[in-house]
Amino acid sequence: MNRFANALCISCLLLQVTTARAADKPVDADILLAGATIHDGAGSPGTIGDVAIRGEKIVAVGKFTAGRVGRTIACNGLVVAPGFIDLHNHSDRQVVDRRTRAVVNYLLQGCTTIVTGNCGSGPIDVADFYKKIDAVGAGTNVAHLLPQGRLRDAVLGTAQRPPTKDELQRMMRLAEKAMQDGAWGMSTGLIYVPSSYADTDEISEIAKVVAAGGGIYVSHIRNENVELLAAVNEAMKIGRAADMPVHISHFKSSGRESWGLVRRAADMIEKAQKQGEKVTADQYPYIASSTSLDATLIPTWARAGGRKELIARFDDEELGARIRQSMSRSLEKRNGGESIQIARYAKHPEWAGKRLSEIAKIEKIDPLDLAIRISRNGGAGIVNFSMDEADVRHIMQRSWVATASDGRAYLPGADKPHPRSYGTFARKMGHYSIREKVLPLEQAVRSSSGLPAEILGLTDRGYLRAGMVADVVVFDPKSFVDRATFQQPHQYSAGVNHVFVNGHPAVFNGQPTGALAGKSLRHQTRAESE
Repeated sequence: MNRFANALCISCLLLQVTTARAADKPVDADILLAGATIHDGAGSPGTIGDVAIRGEKIVAVGKFTAGRVGRTIACNGLVVAPGFIDLHNHSDRQVVDRRTRAVVNYLLQGCTTIVTGNCGSGPIDVADFYKKIDAVGAGTNVAHLLPQGRLRDAVLGTAQRPPTKDELQRMMRLAEKAMQDGAWGMSTGLIYVPSSYADTDEISEIAKVVAAGGGIYVSHIRNENVELLAAVNEAMKIGRAADMPVHISHFKSSGRESWGLVRRAADMIEKAQKQGEKVTADQYPYIASSTSLDATLIPTWARAGGRKELIARFDDEELGARIRQSMSRSLEKRNGGESIQIARYAKHPEWAGKRLSEIAKIEKIDPLDLAIRISRNGGAGIVNFSMDEADVRHIMQRSWVATASDGRAYLPGADKPHPRSYGTFARKMGHYSIREKVLPLEQAVRSSSGLPAEILGLTDRGYLRAGMVADVVVFDPKSFVDRATFQQPHQYSAGVNHVFVNGHPAVFNGQPTGALAGKSLRHQTRAESE
């Protein structure tokens, strides 16, 4: 029996014990969620019962006698579940910005905690980041990972070379401080500059410091295409070298030539799990990814040193020819730019929502020349339609794959970002589970609550249990679904009735309250917790 099955059995036992004890004595509560279908986050089928909240804590779950209650909310026909935990979020800037720190697009999906610092990007001063969050609060709780790309940039800049012994020691000291300040682990973004310039050994040495603090290794791996298996192997090699859990971000096969490969990678991970390795992954439930046009088409060696040096390489006869050749191959794999949709481009905001091939026809220019022109003018964000629907459905059924958005907090604007920022969790549950029956609702809920809590190491939330923090979502299974599309992405999800963050109403009767009850969640190092 693996650790996830053990957690399920233990959770069922705890729920029974909690219910029995609660029945002995009336339970006073500030809020009573009455008559709901309870999905506790452990993956067990839903049961009818009540959830009592007092202060910031859940005080009873299941069948019990209510005492004095401040407010009773009838939840007949509704689902009550643990607040969802987004393991892969990019709101590092947005969650400390007064305009977006309420993180409304995530609250309306039922999210109560987001994890920042992903893909090797974000602040490395963890203490300062947490201080900024707690100064005013946030719509959701925030847990942060140390971003290895930004760490490397702080010590080496964007140089494509190995660190000196002294530089490696400096990175390791900064990593140790980040763990002491409450980081939950370290992330890499191994297709991005400068994260990609670190080799396996360099990452492993820093990972050992993170592991000593009880952290996890989270990776946007080096290749999600035909070299997927080698990239997953590298992540697991780093985990073995540092003796730490490994988590693969946005697990997928990208590009038609690699479709199906993600299933082989999943089998490979399960073989490692059977040998005692702790390896997990997350997924967003869409057939398109999103990143920059540069990272999609331009080789990493050409991006060393920043945009000024990239432009100089474009203008160099020999280097420019090499770049064009590489970009041409990349475009060919993407149907000449038909698979690439512009999400945002400062010089031509009206191009948002159009395919690269479509714009090239309008501008009467070759798609390759158009891509180079865009890069010269600052680059663009894109949506890349590259995955197989059958692969997406298959991977979400694996018991160790969590739900995560890879998105960020947004205000509606003229751009057309990936709809995952508005719809990931509602799509996983409303579309794939409730409507399409791809996986049971209890598994979909677990993939968004109990499982990510276990992966990260959160012990006080992720489940509906007495004594847990009252991060809770109430949704209507008949109407809970995503509404954001690739052409109209700025649309909030439907069907979330209530969300409580640390016991405070963040969404009430379907409307955001404006509460900033979220706080920084600081990880304790092994030394502190022993």
